[in-house]
Amino acid sequence: MKDVSEKRISLRYAKAQAVFKAMPKTIEMIRGGGLPKGDALQVAKIAGIQAAKNTSSIIPYCHPVGITWADISFDLGEEEIRVLAEVKAIDRTGVEMEALTAASAAALTLYDMAKQVDESISLSDIRLLEKRGGEEDFFEELGRPVRTAVLVVSDSVYAGEKEDRAGKAIIEELSGYPVDIVEYKVLPDERSLLRDELRRLADEIGLELILTSGGTGFGPRDITPEATDDILDKDAPGISEAVRAYGSERTPFSALSRGKAGIRGKTLIVNLPGSTRGARESVRALLPWIFHGLKILVGASSEYHAREDERRRAR
Repeated sequence: MKDVSEKRISLRYAKAQAVFKAMPKTIEMIRGGGLPKGDALQVAKIAGIQAAKNTSSIIPYCHPVGITWADISFDLGEEEIRVLAEVKAIDRTGVEMEALTAASAAALTLYDMAKQVDESISLSDIRLLEKRGGEEDFFEELGRPVRTAVLVVSDSVYAGEKEDRAGKAIIEELSGYPVDIVEYKVLPDERSLLRDELRRLADEIGLELILTSGGTGFGPRDITPEATDDILDKDAPGISEAVRAYGSERTPFSALSRGKAGIRGKTLIVNLPGSTRGARESVRALLPWIFHGLKILVGASSEYHAREDERRRAR
């Protein structure tokens, strides 16, 4: 069974079909509810919904999901019935199998109820028609790699007493995405040094994304949020809340992180924890939806600066 514990919870949707083929007179009997066994469409609808809810009991490697809605509809033609199954869930994995199983079970129920009057029945074209809610739905590219810096804030790592694992974990997690790590640097827990480095990377180098690791806890030397707050133009509290929410599903210690997130110019700055596990999980919490924000930020900033340049030329 695939481990989906690292995935984010999101609204999932899938639509599938199965095609029931029979003689025209059989279709008419089904349409009018005149089969010997009763109303086939109503029974098939119930069977399909029940199948959707029990998919993980039927398909061995299918994850149990909390289905929030399932429905079966029928498109009746002269010699076939197109069975349509739709399923929704708010979960970590998709509901494609639930929709496919529901469509199949509904079609099989039609078969069972009509086989007494028609030996020519066949089932075909069982397939997925649509799915939404996976990671790919929340990923938007900038059109080029996002120019990024990873700053490790730690007295002990800076002094060479400890090896940096968290910063390297962040870089590793980003490796599958369109990201260009322009700078990777270790700094001591000094507010003025970190503040100056954030300014340099945002203003002089012009990076789009800066991720810091460390200095977000309760220790007397933990000053990363304060140094970050010193240079921000705008706060982005939802990002830090999302990171902490994702982490709190795995450890209650996530609530102890004081990390901030915000914008300076056209640069997004996000504070991540200093532990390797915390840093790794925090990056996973940000991906891939953070690229949508970066696209808006960079695009909006470019348009803003272009308008400002135009105004200056007009004057």
